[in-house]
Amino acid sequence: MTVRLEKTDVVIVGLGAVGGVAALPLTTAGLEVTALEAGTWLSRADFAPDELRNNVRGWPRSAQKANKEIPVHRPNASAPDSPRQSVHPMMNAVGGTSLHYWGLSFRLNPWDFKVASETRRRYGASRIPKGSTVEDWPFDLAELEPYYDHTEYALGISGQAGNIRGKIDARGNIFEGPRQRAYPMPPLRGTGFTDLMASAARRLDWHPFPGPAAVNSEPYENRAACVYHGFCSRGGCHVGAKSSTAVSTIPKAQATGHLNVVTEAHVIEISVNDDGGVNGVTYLKNGESYFQPAGVVLLATYTYENVRTLLLSKSKAYPNGLSNNHGQVGKHYLSHNTGAGVLALFPSSLNTWYGLPAQGIAVDNWADDNFDHADLDFIGGGNLWVYTERHPIAAAKMNTFGRAPRWGSRWKAFIKENADRWTGSYLQKTTFPYEENYLDLHPTVQDPLGFPVCRITADFKDNEKRAAAFIQDKMVQWFKEAGAIETVRQSIGTMGPTTHAYGGTRMGDNADTNVVDRWGFSHEAPNLGILGASVMGTSGAHNPTLTAQALAWRTAAHLIGNWRTISS
Repeated sequence: MTVRLEKTDVVIVGLGAVGGVAALPLTTAGLEVTALEAGTWLSRADFAPDELRNNVRGWPRSAQKANKEIPVHRPNASAPDSPRQSVHPMMNAVGGTSLHYWGLSFRLNPWDFKVASETRRRYGASRIPKGSTVEDWPFDLAELEPYYDHTEYALGISGQAGNIRGKIDARGNIFEGPRQRAYPMPPLRGTGFTDLMASAARRLDWHPFPGPAAVNSEPYENRAACVYHGFCSRGGCHVGAKSSTAVSTIPKAQATGHLNVVTEAHVIEISVNDDGGVNGVTYLKNGESYFQPAGVVLLATYTYENVRTLLLSKSKAYPNGLSNNHGQVGKHYLSHNTGAGVLALFPSSLNTWYGLPAQGIAVDNWADDNFDHADLDFIGGGNLWVYTERHPIAAAKMNTFGRAPRWGSRWKAFIKENADRWTGSYLQKTTFPYEENYLDLHPTVQDPLGFPVCRITADFKDNEKRAAAFIQDKMVQWFKEAGAIETVRQSIGTMGPTTHAYGGTRMGDNADTNVVDRWGFSHEAPNLGILGASVMGTSGAHNPTLTAQALAWRTAAHLIGNWRTISS
């Protein structure tokens, strides 16, 4: 028997990177918010600097809902399923994947909001990739900028601004759009390696800058500064310097007295009333079933689970899944093209055993439309990123650059000599949505409760492959200018489960091609809001997290200002 609980104003499903941001403005405005989180609270004692536990075994694995419903990937509708991953890239916990992410916190550039119209204007309509469903966002960067600002200061972001109200500062990203003010903290400190790479970029007449990070470069709001000890990749921060929502926005929301956090809550359905509006959420906890009524539901469970939850929530009003009467749930999927990196071997040690992945140097000269594509066979581009942090197991798995075998005494000698002489790069490239790339429910693979898992049908297209090859060329050029003696280009990879997944509930003014409106609320169920990168229609060449968080704040602000007309 399902236990019916007392009605609340807002239910947030998923208290991670975006749900944890939306909770703050909502509770500050006095709305009663119940947050349903599949994971638990974690403490600093859970954040061991342990490469085997974190990076190899995929911390935390025990009782992880996400690891029991890992999406299944296939390249196209006629291809067999790809081998299934053993660890979900995302995690369940209060704070979600913002606990173990790198913390890179880029804004999107102005072009990312107007890809379709700007491409047509500059190069002609024929340059839109064939089969792409890309649309302009329903608003531009200027409209989202105040919410970027709110989010950066609420979380605590370190960085160097490159454009404050139109005044360009060459120490930052000269290609970024205008911002109101500087970051709340200066950038993370550099290293000998990042100084080496920055100098090489300047010799090439490029514009290197320290990347923005959700990591304290100095004490911020009673949280410690980063100690640069390493183990930040897929690991929590035991000194509280990483600005996850678990230590930034969520505690502030709790302090209002209006946030009720329910952990280990496995949501199985969003319910609707007779007129098609949502009226609450059913979840399982400790073997019991509960129904949480609410005036508004905000779905914030990450791209794959956002789509799966909607498709599983079938009713008379929505026979094909909640908010899917236009057939758009699962469409316009894309995953960030973060494969096709470049490895480099240097003649001497780089001393990168310490630090963190968000401590690095970026180059945006070849990102987005920052360069002329007239004579190229693709649009978009990529962000070049080099960083610190090296772990022993990962170092021992290094590429031998054709100079030694992959086993035996010669391999051991090579590793011993070169483990600190090689490095990699993190190259995020533009990816577009295509008609052939989509999410749906798998016909046979189920989770332990018997519900189908999400299925990803997607592959990189020619435009993305060409952009990747171009960016690899630039990265090889950069490494060689810095003194690298060997380079290796890595493969582009697949569009399987990733931490950079977009679309599936795209945002736009046209209900025929989008699931939510410009404010993030369903075109069909107006008191259902959707948070996260699933509403984003383009990826840009930068991490999605800060943009998804700014959008979540914007959705919350719209709800506050229009409570009487949105809530049921």
